[in-house]
Amino acid sequence: MEWKNFATEEEQDILAQLGSAEEGLLSVEAAVRLKERTASELTKQHKSPLWRILKQRLKSSFLYLLSAAAILSFFLGERFDGMLIVLFIAINLGLETYQEYHSEKAIRLLKRYLVVHARVRRGGEVIRVESTEVVVGDRVFLEAGDRIPADIRFLSVNGLELDESLMTGESVAIEKVATALRVPPIEMYEAKNIGFAGSIVTAGRGEGVVFACGTDTALGDITTLTEEIEKETVFEKGINQFSHFIVKLVLFTLTIIFIANVLLRGADANVVELLIFSLALAVSVVPEALPVILTVALSRGSLRLAQKKVVVKRLSAVEDLGSIEILCSDKTGTLTENLLTVRFIKAVDERLCLKLAFASCLESPTDRGRLHDAFDLALWQALTPAEHTEIGLGKRLDNIPFDPERRRNSVLWEMGKEQTVIVRGAPEEVLRLSTNVDTYTSTHMMQFVAEAGMRGERVLAVARKNFHHGHQYSVYEEQHLEFVGLITFSDPLKKTARATVAQAKKLSVAVKILTGDSKEVAGSIGYAVGLLKSPEDVLTGKQLEEMDESTRRAALLAGAVFARVSPRQKYNIIKILEESHEVGFLGEGINDAPALKLANVAIVVAGASDIAREAADVVLLDKSLEAVIDGIKEGRVIFANIMKYLTITLTSNFGNFYSVALASLFLPFVPLLPIQILLLNLLSDFPMIAIATDTVDSLELEKPKNYQVHKVVLLATILGGVSSLFDFILFCALYRVSPETLQTAWFILSVITEVILIFSLRTSLPFFRARRASWQLSLLALLILIVVPMLPFIPVTAAALHFTRPTPQVLWLIGFLVVCYFFATEAVKGFYQRHLRNGLSSKNKHLKLA
Repeated sequence: MEWKNFATEEEQDILAQLGSAEEGLLSVEAAVRLKERTASELTKQHKSPLWRILKQRLKSSFLYLLSAAAILSFFLGERFDGMLIVLFIAINLGLETYQEYHSEKAIRLLKRYLVVHARVRRGGEVIRVESTEVVVGDRVFLEAGDRIPADIRFLSVNGLELDESLMTGESVAIEKVATALRVPPIEMYEAKNIGFAGSIVTAGRGEGVVFACGTDTALGDITTLTEEIEKETVFEKGINQFSHFIVKLVLFTLTIIFIANVLLRGADANVVELLIFSLALAVSVVPEALPVILTVALSRGSLRLAQKKVVVKRLSAVEDLGSIEILCSDKTGTLTENLLTVRFIKAVDERLCLKLAFASCLESPTDRGRLHDAFDLALWQALTPAEHTEIGLGKRLDNIPFDPERRRNSVLWEMGKEQTVIVRGAPEEVLRLSTNVDTYTSTHMMQFVAEAGMRGERVLAVARKNFHHGHQYSVYEEQHLEFVGLITFSDPLKKTARATVAQAKKLSVAVKILTGDSKEVAGSIGYAVGLLKSPEDVLTGKQLEEMDESTRRAALLAGAVFARVSPRQKYNIIKILEESHEVGFLGEGINDAPALKLANVAIVVAGASDIAREAADVVLLDKSLEAVIDGIKEGRVIFANIMKYLTITLTSNFGNFYSVALASLFLPFVPLLPIQILLLNLLSDFPMIAIATDTVDSLELEKPKNYQVHKVVLLATILGGVSSLFDFILFCALYRVSPETLQTAWFILSVITEVILIFSLRTSLPFFRARRASWQLSLLALLILIVVPMLPFIPVTAAALHFTRPTPQVLWLIGFLVVCYFFATEAVKGFYQRHLRNGLSSKNKHLKLA
């Protein structure tokens, strides 16, 4: 990056390289450079046409599957089924397109972020221009309250301090210098003479020369990362896996069955009838109610989270929450309050120490505006209203700003007729200049400072001396001081932080902190929330960069706290973790935008930057991290219910598919008419609409979940085989009676067995040990169980569906097979859970870790 090179160069070399001068650029030259910089993507509106987003959404293989099912339904004359499927497609496609279009605002906001005004010198005259007109070589003037319009190298400073939290995550202002650095900086916080675009001047003044604009700036790099990211959500990946499998299964099996029928029947084969039958059979395998199940489940989940002040921007993110295996979090504003507070005062007179410390600041804040120094704000809040009034009677006559070389600042303070020099700064420097501190006291004080540093606290030392009238106030007055005391500052943990981390561990979610703050501060936070055994167990971005690829991957998986990481490093960390895990990221700053856009689930707290909120999938309105855990639990409930639907539906459909397909090879007639197949599919799916409201066993909430197609397919195949076995028992008993009798009996048996299958497969436990099903599911299931046996006895429906009235013997046979089927299903499910599921999980885990 350019800022690393300019940090070590001298002023004359920089001006020569940039074609600038003491008088700045000529207006003509600036206009030429502005014209050449037409590719300033950071300030252009990036338009994302709806048709392009819609085109991306149309790539879903499940959408192709549903579309094919709709076309086949219309072809077979089942217009109601076809219209339903089309409606489901339209609703889901519309929601997905809207969410995609809405998320594009993140990039547009980011690119408008730098449209501010700046003062530049051109042709020896200082003028005011928009940041969009600032070009490389411009000399920019800055003072408190200004936002830096481009990346600049400082040429002169006077007590200049910047708030760089949006770039680095550092929660306090950074002092800047104008001299060239001796050692090239590696991380942003080390670039003491560089001003990054978007940073805010909190104190002092400065002048610098622009060396990077637009997408060439560090903030532009964040924009580029955010814009280039295209991710596939956990939800999309899982659904696509299922749809791919179903498409392949249907095409392969139907081809074999169609060819086999033609070969076995020879000249007697009715190709048209077989084709229509095959198409109807294909439709029967498609879980067309899945969009409805998903919409109900996700909407219900988002409403429940909304009651807990959690806003879900992308509907499927509710389900994705349940799949999170690693939760990465920025420290500032998420685990901490992002607000320095006075934690401890070590002084003989604590209140005097506090008042002197505040009197030595350069301004009097009246609120917590972001343009004020974080230490001054903390001191102001620690003072009482009476002390505010007392200090208001005093007057600052002069001051010497903070200097990184001196590591202190001082103020000439007048109270009444008495004038005092007040000095505050680094403890070791202030103690060295104090005459009332012996070696023992100094050692004791520095030990206190070291202990505070281990806790991630920052420490200011305060000293004073009487000022004699008539003397000239200068830096030499900062000697022979009277040491007053030490004040420690901390960015306190949120009250729910430690409990949230503990709950995450119980849910088997690994929490990792990614922050731009110092190693000491990050380590203390990690230790305080229970992520680290020692505050020293922290890795920095620099250490990660120095590792080889394999070592870095191992360190990222094993580590819990990473400090001094840049926005690009956060992005790279998330990218590596996502290769083997589902990752959620919790952040709030502009520097978090790329990582948020990339993460499987992007979460921000209330008060986050506009860019972060737009890039997020979930927003926590009340800043309660407990809401993340609530979201994970809700996501796992939704996932469990979706998996119930897929398992039950595929089991039923596989059973019917194999039974009908194989029976067609041996029976002289089709075992079910196309209209009967479609109605069977519709009726068996009807109670499944309520599966989204079903209760979930506590075992389903203990670990992260993901779509494992092999597990569902194996169970569905085994149980589908069980279903086919009972179907063939019915075939053997009735195929010689009449086609209508077999078709009627098989229709009734199939619908009833599919409905009672719900109550077996809705839990991995024996059905009598599971939580009671929701009343909605029970009511709809009961309704189907009552209606279906009545259809052959109603003349209108019997004639329309080509049913015949079953005899009592047939009804008894159906009842017997239903009871046997239920207990057989329970037995096979129990065998699978004990002997096959754990083995598959272990194998899958081994492959994943490898």
